[in-house]
Amino acid sequence: MFLWRLPQAVCLVSVCVSLTLGYEDDIEVNYGDSYYNEITEGEPLETTPTPTPTPCTATDITKWDKLFSMLENSQMRENMLLQYSDDIIKVELGSLRGEMLRFVAQYGGACGVAVETAGRKMSMQMEARLRESMEHLRQDQSTAAGKSAGNSGNSHQETLLQQLITAVRTQASRPIKLENSCLSNPGPVTPPEAKGGNLQQDVVSAEMLDALVTELAKTRAVLEIALKSARQRHLPAGCETALLFPMRSRRIFSSVTPDLPLSLSSFTVCLWAKPVSISNRTVLFSYGTKRNPYEIQLILSGTRALFTVGGEAHLVEGRGVVRGGIWTHICGAWSSEQGIASLWADGHRVAFTPGVAEGHVLPNGGSLQLGQEKNVGGVSGGSGGSGSEMPGFEGGFDAKLAFIGKITGVNMWDRVLAEEEISQLALQDGEGCEQRGNVIGWGLTEIVPHGGAQFIN
Repeated sequence: MFLWRLPQAVCLVSVCVSLTLGYEDDIEVNYGDSYYNEITEGEPLETTPTPTPTPCTATDITKWDKLFSMLENSQMRENMLLQYSDDIIKVELGSLRGEMLRFVAQYGGACGVAVETAGRKMSMQMEARLRESMEHLRQDQSTAAGKSAGNSGNSHQETLLQQLITAVRTQASRPIKLENSCLSNPGPVTPPEAKGGNLQQDVVSAEMLDALVTELAKTRAVLEIALKSARQRHLPAGCETALLFPMRSRRIFSSVTPDLPLSLSSFTVCLWAKPVSISNRTVLFSYGTKRNPYEIQLILSGTRALFTVGGEAHLVEGRGVVRGGIWTHICGAWSSEQGIASLWADGHRVAFTPGVAEGHVLPNGGSLQLGQEKNVGGVSGGSGGSGSEMPGFEGGFDAKLAFIGKITGVNMWDRVLAEEEISQLALQDGEGCEQRGNVIGWGLTEIVPHGGAQFIN
């Protein structure tokens, strides 16, 4: 019995030993580091450890990485604006469609005029809002194009904008179709949604439409204010240059040499002014002689504009026409025949006085300045002036009268301009700077800045 079990035991032990050896061959546990530290035979050991580079050192960002980051940010912003515009259009057009269907279901054939009015107003407002979003997107596109010098995404975005415009116009045409249905069917019109009996017969009240129109009017007012603020940052009336008077100083002014002699019996002088600060007496335009330094003056005083001919006794005053930091167009016109003097602000006549220097003729040979007046002795350069009579011009200028701000579009004619001509000159979006005077023409007549005054674009 023992001899028969002995071979079985030997076989069992052999199998176990074989399995153990095979398992150890398949799995080897490596407790070493993952770094390459193998030392070959014969290689001398170094006593000083070799510094290893820091594994987490960040590489410098190249200009291409920055360019790709800007492109990604621009694309994300444009996608957000497109999604926002799309959501606004879907929600507002959906609510408009539901309200119009309920309105038609309630009033039937009598809805023609109401549908036409409300539909047109809503479609106009939607298209205006979409155009505003389109302008914002175009500005972003131009900014991104300037940074990346590439226009690869412009065509795709323009296609999306055109699709949005098409969708709005399609929705705007639906109220017209609905109106035609109302007019052809005098009875109540049943919309498709009412077939299942799920349409609620709600009456769209006049208060809701009034509230909608009021909100749209508020939005328009805000947009007009923003547009007006943007216009103030640019030169008005198509002018490309302006005179900058940076501070109030008796040394800062601009002398003007007229193209014609100033022995005039009638004239019109116009200019654009954007004052930073206005004192009790701030001079814009001044012409005078040794005998009378106040022959012509355009003066600011607070919010008032003053115009004098022949001396301060002949004064024309316009109240509440000037504000600091705002471009204002000011004109003064005078005729010696009846002594009629008028003052204009932003194209509107704000003051009119007869009997001003009637029969007077302006003398020639005086000095003409912008931003200052020569009120004591000598001539400060200009028509018939002598440069030797103005040693530093300290004797004839007063710092309290100096203008601070910008002046552009200075023109003078030897006649009285018509009301229509002055109104065209006063348009900020117009081309008033292209209409130059024959006595002084902005951009043609010699104007020399003195002190710290300078021309700017």
